[in-house]
Amino acid sequence: MKIGCPKEIKNNEFRVGLTPNAVRAYVGAGHSVCIEKGAGLGSAITDDEYKAAGAVILNTAAEVWKSAEMLIKVKEPLEEEYELMRENQLVYTYFHFAADKPLLDACLKRKIIALAYETVQEGRILPLLKPMSEVAGRMSVLMGGFYSAKTQGGRGLLPMGVTGVAPANIVILGGGSVGTNAAWTAAGLGAHVTVLDINLQRLEYLGEILPPNVKAIYNDEVALETYTKDADIVVGAVLIPGAKAPKLIRREHLKKMKKGAVLVDVAIDQGGCFETSHPTSHADPVFVVDDIIHYCVANMPGAYARTSTFALNNATVGYGLQLANKGAEKACRENPALLLGLNTYKGAVTYPGVAQAFDLPLKNAADVVK
Repeated sequence: MKIGCPKEIKNNEFRVGLTPNAVRAYVGAGHSVCIEKGAGLGSAITDDEYKAAGAVILNTAAEVWKSAEMLIKVKEPLEEEYELMRENQLVYTYFHFAADKPLLDACLKRKIIALAYETVQEGRILPLLKPMSEVAGRMSVLMGGFYSAKTQGGRGLLPMGVTGVAPANIVILGGGSVGTNAAWTAAGLGAHVTVLDINLQRLEYLGEILPPNVKAIYNDEVALETYTKDADIVVGAVLIPGAKAPKLIRREHLKKMKKGAVLVDVAIDQGGCFETSHPTSHADPVFVVDDIIHYCVANMPGAYARTSTFALNNATVGYGLQLANKGAEKACRENPALLLGLNTYKGAVTYPGVAQAFDLPLKNAADVVK
């Protein structure tokens, strides 16, 4: 199969869809790989490293898109790339369709095969989302701490405190991969940490593995209001695979919170879990509503691009080889995890959460790949 990897064009997105080791794996399996010139520089990967792994370097994104039967990216295609997508082309990347109707419309119009990293699922595990959840979860606390500084508009509170001065109260909504990694990081800083979740089994597990300065609490309206009003930093880490995130913190909650508190909405890719959230970029990461700082960068791991690129490729290459070796249809027929990753297929929506988000007809994924 002809595989292509263009440079990412999202604001301050420095990750890249393929590492040299991944290129070597695809080439070793008999596939050809083309990379856009300079695509890996943001992750400190040179064109020469790609060449040494067996890739061909092309000068433009248009050449890569035109050459590829299977296009491997990190972030969803942006408007400038819509016209580059070709009918029946397999695009393997994060899509987050439920929060982006124009993107969905474009993919349906162009009749691509959209295999979304974020909905590939093994049991209850999202293996292609997990590495970026780890990065974003750990990073969320660092960003919350940074914007807590008075110079950044925050309350001037050092998250870990000092002798004789209490540390910050950090509240994490959701105890999944993002929330767990955020809790570990916040606990390591010495903060007072509360994780709110509605899954009792998960709460029991978190209570067993997390340090003593982390409380795992069942979330309801009373708990949400009680803990957020005393919070210095709130991390939104709620996920419903492939669907819009629920709006847990509403506008009225902000009025009861401390002025200068920081909300970090890691769920912004799926629409955000704060009512007042809207996507921001690394170039302009925060905004203020009712004296509460909102950090809602939609590609957080792009800031730590090299770590993120290699972590992502470690997870994606195995599934990618199945797609390249067998073709999308056969790979999805034979691997239920990949079948769950199929979000659109040649003009049809094939993932329930996406269809529900926009009240669109749904085609059974298993039927379209027969």
